[in-house]
Amino acid sequence: MAGQGTHGCTRRQLGAGALALGGALAIAPFAAGPAAAASGPGRRPTLRHGSAERAGLIPGHLRRLVTDAEAFLGPSPEHPWYAGAVLLAGRGGTVALHEPIGMAVRYRAYDEATDTGVEFPAGQQIPMAKDTVFDLASISKLFTSILAVQQLERGALELEAPVASYLPDFGRAGKQQVTVRHLLTHTSGFRAWIPLYGAPTREEKVQLVYDEAPVSAPGTAYLYSDLNMISLQLVLERITGRALDVLLRDEITGPLGLGRTRYNPPASWRPGIAATEDARQPWSGLDRGLVWGEVHDENAFSLGGVAGHAGVFSCAWDLAVLGRTLLNGGSYGRSRILRPESVELMFTDFNTDFPGDEHGLGFELYQHWYMGAMATPRTAGHTGFTGTSLVLDPTTDSFLVVLGNSVHPVRSWRSGSAPRVAAGTNLARAVPVRPEHGRTAWFSGTASSATATLTLPALDTSAGRARLRCSLWWDTEPGSDTLVLEATTDGGASWRPVPFTTTRHGEAPREHPAGSATGWSGRVWHRLTAALPAARGLTLRWRCTTDRLYVGRGVYVDGLRAEAGGDVLFHDARPADAARVEAVGWSASAD
Repeated sequence: MAGQGTHGCTRRQLGAGALALGGALAIAPFAAGPAAAASGPGRRPTLRHGSAERAGLIPGHLRRLVTDAEAFLGPSPEHPWYAGAVLLAGRGGTVALHEPIGMAVRYRAYDEATDTGVEFPAGQQIPMAKDTVFDLASISKLFTSILAVQQLERGALELEAPVASYLPDFGRAGKQQVTVRHLLTHTSGFRAWIPLYGAPTREEKVQLVYDEAPVSAPGTAYLYSDLNMISLQLVLERITGRALDVLLRDEITGPLGLGRTRYNPPASWRPGIAATEDARQPWSGLDRGLVWGEVHDENAFSLGGVAGHAGVFSCAWDLAVLGRTLLNGGSYGRSRILRPESVELMFTDFNTDFPGDEHGLGFELYQHWYMGAMATPRTAGHTGFTGTSLVLDPTTDSFLVVLGNSVHPVRSWRSGSAPRVAAGTNLARAVPVRPEHGRTAWFSGTASSATATLTLPALDTSAGRARLRCSLWWDTEPGSDTLVLEATTDGGASWRPVPFTTTRHGEAPREHPAGSATGWSGRVWHRLTAALPAARGLTLRWRCTTDRLYVGRGVYVDGLRAEAGGDVLFHDARPADAARVEAVGWSASAD
């Protein structure tokens, strides 16, 4: 459903990375791809439950994922964000957390006059279970995208081919130049959605899509639209001769053994499905009453429950298997649904012309607004309007599934994406960062709306040629959250930035003339050097600031050493020196 508020994810990387040549795929080398994640070459794990330690995760941070999620069962800020949820998190082949919270079915109706939910009697309410099935809403788009990339592999579909070459009627109203890539990256120019449910027949609904004029020229803007995936559904059904639900079964769920993933679940599944909305006008497009076991999205419902943009039902374990398959480079156990180079297309940014809207083929990339601190340029995921999300980080080989029924009893109760952000940040914190030297390193934390400072004692650099050396690790929300190295010679009345240079193993040095760093540094330690101004009383500090919205994994500083010539002016390995460091908002972290 377009109303889910997805901000998007995209960058256009045809020239630098992925090319479609006559339907065949040619992929240039990529760094830290899904198939080369932490599991190592040649190892393609399947999932099993295990401990946090077995997954290489910090237990305390992993448990906080649950306690933070439980807080959203209460007012957040006015109403519960969801009636319940199922949380699943892991790394490598280990599912280290799989826990249900709250209720799958709680309300039988919504009282508009009092803005309250009318609950079922206690004996008729159904608690969440690990295998509760959810209406995935727009996560369905990922399945449609995978099916499309499979056809790219087989040469039946070309990434740069006009959609009208497969569907001649699609070329109406200025859409002749819309390509398959435009559909997969939401750059077609389609507006967010149109009420197809108002048309009485399927044929008339399809004609509305064909007659729809783009609001921007193809490839000139990013605009998330359900119509892209509905159009892709029509293409897939035309070139394969099979309905989308049959394709899903034959090409994805069957080979991977996803027994609780399908369109239109049978009535026998209903007691194990999370209920969604009391759907009535004016907040819903259709008067349906309590939606439970049928697709929530009105357009998908009017299309018989099978649609490219919505309609897939699944559970947390099945989604984790799908995520593990992609992190494995397209295989799971003895089954392969994609080649590794095809998976790279889904994890590679095609929308470099639209910073902030990074997008692979189908997958959104680098979106802090729901990935939290898990977000990196290679982190892929998607959300669903009903309260669902899937996040895959190939850099750490970790995966996160958050399935909530956040439109139960009504869509207006949910606000923002705070539970997803909290879950992503907690899982990111659970992946340890090993200190570069010794057992601990200074850590800025991951608080929002915060300023953390790490201040060294005053140094005498008047002899000149003084330098600061240390190891630096940073991952912050790009542009919004910044780390600055600065100095004062007047006791703190005024501070000036200190330019520095960082060096990553195997790469050329990188200059930071403004004395600052922001964004993602590759999840590796960098060696830092900085020339220090000459002064009898020079005080240095690191200052890390975050805005009120989202954060990255934070900043680590280790091995601080200031020297002039052969003299060591400060060294954090010397107890006396370390004791004089003033750390406000920083902690000595061993992770």
